[in-house]
Parts: sequence; structure tokens; C-alpha cells
Amino acid sequence: MKRKGFALLAIAMVLLLIAGAAMAATPSTIDKVLKAKKIVIGTAPGYLPFEMLDKESNFIGYDIDLGRAIAKALGVDIEFRQFEFSGLIPALQTGEIDMLIAGMTIRGDRALAVSFPDPYYATGQVIMVPASDTTTRSWQDLDRSDKKIALSQGTTGALLAKALFKEAQILDFPTFPEAAAALVQGAADGIVYDEPGIRMYETMHKDAVRGIYDLISKENLGVGVRLNDFAMIQWVNSFLQHYIGSPDELASRAKWFESSEWMDDMAQQ
Repeated sequence: MKRKGFALLAIAMVLLLIAGAAMAATPSTIDKVLKAKKIVIGTAPGYLPFEMLDKESNFIGYDIDLGRAIAKALGVDIEFRQFEFSGLIPALQTGEIDMLIAGMTIRGDRALAVSFPDPYYATGQVIMVPASDTTTRSWQDLDRSDKKIALSQGTTGALLAKALFKEAQILDFPTFPEAAAALVQGAADGIVYDEPGIRMYETMHKDAVRGIYDLISKENLGVGVRLNDFAMIQWVNSFLQHYIGSPDELASRAKWFESSEWMDDMAQQ
């Protein structure tokens, strides 16, 4: 029995050594970025005020400021690449991008495919309805067979809504602006989405929509990096410790969350 136990222990140690060697042989994204002197960040414009496009197709928003601050701290150039939200994780997995910053909620299922350092923003899911709907007070009021719920594919709001709604018809759209447009045009009766995005959309279309701000769920947003890239995870955590609450971050937060002046420069959503 003892010999068998020693044999199993030896096998386990060999497997650990092999795994460790494989991890050591795979360079961190940090090394790749520093060597290339450029970081490629994937994002999904349309999530106000985190990532948008201005009228000249430049990336703007709180997440974009965060990405630029990361590049500055690394001393490298930056390139943003646009994806549909559902395409971000596959792009990170294939190495098309070095990092994703797109208001992504940290979830267990996503953490099986990518790694998340510490969160950089806390938020939650809420409902938006047409302004003409003055009676809906909660998501339960919309869970009827004659109601349609518009969702942005791949988002936490979409996942939550599909778990909550048992009677209402679900309509999937590639992006939040498209789902919101369906609501405004009368093709849907409600949307489940992140609270900051709903607030900003209501500010821009206050005569067309109404937000219901009792949180359905609470969650944290995180930067996505390559799965088990521990050097990158540690670096981002150290960066966030310095950045969150710094003058640059507070100025970014004030610009995008406490002011609406930037909306005049934003591309039509």
C-alpha cells in the first residue's frame, strides 16, 4: 500500500512539474506587449458611458480612458479594435487582442475562458421601458405572454433575463443600441441591461424611454486577460490599486458619469 501511495505521489509531482514547465514556456502577454511596444485592446462600442464612438469614429468613454491609462503605465502605444460583445472572449482566446475592456461583468462561466483581475467598477441590472408605459414598476410586470423583451447578445442582462422571464417573448440583438432602437420603435416592451447604460440612454432619449432603477442584480465589471496569465493579472491588479481613485480616474469618472457635455460629440446611437 505504501509503495502504491509513493507511486501516486511521484506521478502527481511529475504532472505538476510538466504543467509548471508548460506555463513557464508560455510567455505572459505583458512580455509580448512590451516587446511589440503596443497593446491591442478589444472593446464593443455602444455601452454608454463606458465605450462609444464619436462623430469621427474615435473611441471614447470611461473604459477607453482606462485602456489609455494602462498603455501609458506600460509605456506602449495602444490600438483599440471593435467587436460585437459576444466576439470579445473568442478574440482574446485566439490572441487577436491582448486584453478586453468592455464593461464586462465578472462571472464564473466567463472565468473558465478568460481571467479577470480585480474589478474596476460596480454596477447592476435594471429595466428600461417605453416612456409611454407609465404602469410597469418591475420586471415581473413584463413577464406576460403578450410582452417582448429586447436583449443585447452575450451580456449579463441577456443571461439574467433568460433565467427570469418565463412567459415574455425574448428578442436577441447584436448590440444594446439595436435592442434599444427596437424598444423605441415599438417592437419591444422592455430591456434588461446595465444601470449606467440605461441611465445614459434615458438622458439622450428622455421623451422616448423610462428607466426603472431598482436593481435586479448586482455585479462587478472587470478587465479580461488571457486565461491563467498570472503575470498580467498581477500587473493589472497593481495598476488598478494606483489608478482607481487617482486624479486621472476621478476626472474620467466626472467627465463620463457626472456630465452630459460629451454627448454632443458622440456618434448617433
